[in-house]
This record gives sequence, structure tokens and C-alpha cells, in this order.
Amino acid sequence: MANLQVELCGVKFKNPVIAASGTFGFGREYNLLYDISVLGGISTKGMTLEPRQGNSVPRIAEGASVILNSVGLQNPGVEHFIKEDLPFLRKKGVAVIANVAGKTLEDYGEICARLDGLVDMVELNISCPNVRAGGMALGIKPENILEVTRLSKSNLKKTPLIVKLSPNVESIAVNARAAEEGGADCISLINTLTGMVIDIERRKPLLANNTGGVSGAGIKPIAVRMVYEASHAVKIPVIGMGGITCAEDAVEFLMAGARAVQVGTANFSNGNAMPEIICGLEKWLDRHNISDVNEIVNTLTLN
Repeated sequence: MANLQVELCGVKFKNPVIAASGTFGFGREYNLLYDISVLGGISTKGMTLEPRQGNSVPRIAEGASVILNSVGLQNPGVEHFIKEDLPFLRKKGVAVIANVAGKTLEDYGEICARLDGLVDMVELNISCPNVRAGGMALGIKPENILEVTRLSKSNLKKTPLIVKLSPNVESIAVNARAAEEGGADCISLINTLTGMVIDIERRKPLLANNTGGVSGAGIKPIAVRMVYEASHAVKIPVIGMGGITCAEDAVEFLMAGARAVQVGTANFSNGNAMPEIICGLEKWLDRHNISDVNEIVNTLTLN
């Protein structure tokens, strides 16, 4: 059987399949379906310094091959995670990636300092509105990405830093380089696109927040293209995500330059999506007489 182990920034993953933030909670519910220790890693629900209730409902809407969410980072806060959820995840033997967010730059620095040395990696969610940037997400402009990355990295002495990039930008390559310049050890992409679904009978958006983040199988071609562009713009590792539903989708991202993948929305429609993707990836490699999953990374040849 093919070797599925990968390494990112000195952190070893038993396979390259990671649960994407916001779609897996802290793993407890999915552990009732299967032993989550089979996963390569888990990127936690996005955490803030203090607990958050999230946005008003409705905050989930469906489209063709996609869903829209405007959950608003509902979470129990970082201290609850450290005391209640982290011990559970440690017992499962998976790589733990803490996804974090903040309203200000200082929030990012403080939460990173609190998690340093406790988790395997920290992943910055810089797609949420920043109050000191007039409500603009920190992940839009490269100069803001550089600033938040630099501050967060300065508060992480032991733990590698991942910066999760937004696709709602002018140039994903420029923003990837900004994260690298700011000290990121790794980047992940793509976060959700911004979209809207309208109730034509009420003539109002379906989501209470009007717009939401678009994810699911329908965004995969966009995500693959951006992963390819970002991975060829930086020297640091890339984690790819966006619409992965099967092993073949994961192979696309790896060939485009990703070292590992995150699976999100697929978990909602198929609770066993990730174990099936891991098994399918192993079978695909065996069928193609490839002994190590790392051999297919960045092997795309353009026409």
C-alpha cells in the first residue's frame, strides 16, 4: 500500500486529509460516526478570545452544488477549547490545527500567544470583518495580510503559523506572497467566496445577513486554479481546499501544488466523506503504481 504520510512545517500527518474549519466542530459529533483518529488532522471551529453567539438565523442557504453560510463565528471561546476540547483531540492522535479569528489585530496576537505550544499549528482566519479596517476583512489587501501575519507570528514561538487566504481578492499570488513575507510558515486556501441567494417570493435574501460564504463542489475549479497560482508564487507549503468531495478531487489539488487538503462541505452531505477520501486516495495511488502520495505533489504540466 502507498505511503500517505505527509509533513508540513515539521508537523507529521498520517495522511494529507484534514477536516476544514467550520465544518467539523471540534470532532466530537463526527467521532460518533467513525473513529476520527483515521484523519490526518483537524482544523477546529474558528475561535475567538471570548465566546460568540454568531449571526441571526436563517444563516444557512442552499444553491446548486453549493451552500452559503453566515454563521458568524459562533464558538465557545479559546479558554473553553483549551480546557474541554483540546484534551479530547489529543487523545485521538490527530494533528490539531487551531483556527483563530479576531475583531482587531491585537485579538489575533493575543489568541496566538494563548495557544502557542498547545496545538500543532495555528490557522489564521483573516476573512472576517475587522473593526479597525472599517469592517473590511484583513485578508483583502496584501498590506493588511502582511501586518496581521507579522503580529501573529511574533506571538508564536513554538507553533507553526498557517494563513488562510480569501478568494475575494484582486491577486491570490500577491496575497500569498504577503503572507509569506509576514512570516507565515504555510498558507491554506481557499476560504469561501461571497454570494447571495434570493427568495423571489419575498424579494429578500434568504440569509438574515444578506450575503454569505459560498462553499461546496461548485467552487472547486476556482479553488484548484487559485491553489496552483498561490503554490507557484511562494516557497512555503500550501494546503488546498474548496469543493473536495472524493479522492480524485484531492488528487487534483495535490497535483496543482498543495501538500495536503482540507475537506469541508462534503462532510455535511456525507458524514463518512473523509474516511472514504482517504481510502480512495490510497486505492488511486495503488492503481497508478505510486508508492508515496508526496510523489504527485506539484506534478501538473500545463498545455
